[in-house]
Amino acid sequence: MRQNPRRLHRIIQQGLIYSLLLAVAILGLGGVGFWMIDPHIHTLSDGLWLAFTTAATVGFGDVVPSTHASRAFSVIVVLLGLAVLSLVTASLSAIFVEKEVEAEERQIEKDLMHEIRHLRHEVADLRRDIQALSSSDPTSTH
Repeated sequence: MRQNPRRLHRIIQQGLIYSLLLAVAILGLGGVGFWMIDPHIHTLSDGLWLAFTTAATVGFGDVVPSTHASRAFSVIVVLLGLAVLSLVTASLSAIFVEKEVEAEERQIEKDLMHEIRHLRHEVADLRRDIQALSSSDPTSTH
């Protein structure tokens, strides 16, 4: 059972969009969380920056969690960030792989159609040969 390629492409694109929205939501909530929990995070932008560097596991060190609560929150942000960033990467990969698979499927279909045409010609030639043999055979019952 073959799926409609446009439908599959739409599903993959929606997966990417949902993954990106989820990533933005986690980073946004992480930024707000750091801003509210950590007394050394004075601005929302610093909280967002810390959420991003934590989720991406970059950790530049310019802004770091300073309390036990914000460090525990960092663990959650790291785990969610890795999961969501992996989803985004997987969705992007699926788009590229889908295009490759579509090209491969088109080539296979083209080869199969060529083979079917070739077989039809062979069958037609065989029918002509059989008809020629049966019409030239005097013992034929035709």
